[in-house]
Amino acid sequence: MDISSYVLLSHEQALRRKLDVAANNMANMSTAGFKREQPVFREFVERADKAMVPDAKQTSFVLDFGQIHDTAAGSFEATGNPLDVMIDGPGYLAVETPEGGTAYTRAGYMKVSDSGDLITAGGQRLLGEGGKPINVPPEEQAGLTVIADGTVMGRSGPLGRIAVTVFDDERGVDPRGDGLFDAQNGRELASSETKLRSGGIESSNVQPIVETTSMVEILRAYQTSVQMNQSLSDMRKNAIDRLGRFT
Repeated sequence: MDISSYVLLSHEQALRRKLDVAANNMANMSTAGFKREQPVFREFVERADKAMVPDAKQTSFVLDFGQIHDTAAGSFEATGNPLDVMIDGPGYLAVETPEGGTAYTRAGYMKVSDSGDLITAGGQRLLGEGGKPINVPPEEQAGLTVIADGTVMGRSGPLGRIAVTVFDDERGVDPRGDGLFDAQNGRELASSETKLRSGGIESSNVQPIVETTSMVEILRAYQTSVQMNQSLSDMRKNAIDRLGRFT
């Protein structure tokens, strides 16, 4: 396999990666709080000391450099549950993982567990200010509301405040599945900075038309790459046939 085939192979691997990400975006089109992902590639340049022509001394390959997520907000989707919330702006809700650590989410489905803790639809305990869970006594569970600064109000008054955590560098926020993200060095917003909309959740920010168009473009690019590879193969075969006539 010559260098041109390796270059085309790196391109086709990048296209496969793009297709996987686009397909995952489409699959999560209805996932609350899901953020559209986009692959990131970088150029790897290989330099040779000798080549048939000067331009051939430098060869560019495509390397997978990871992926980033689109931080644009999804639309507000009313649910009728007064505990459901959408973050109006940047940031994430902090939840407790089964291992005892902290993960983050934009999916604002909320309910009260049998033990009285405020939990997400996935069963993770929601963490309020200072990383403390919010517990609702049985006598306070009827008529719960969440106001704009994140305060959970019961019949007798505030029961705790939902914390919103922001990160200066979104590149360090990594999806871990089930609508959760891993991240470090976050900062809790003060009540004056927190803006929540209750009674609904944030829908996915995936745009089906954009993803469908992207998948079509990927398919066409892959077909072009395959055709180029076939053309190169035919050129090599013809060259070998012609050389064979002089032997």
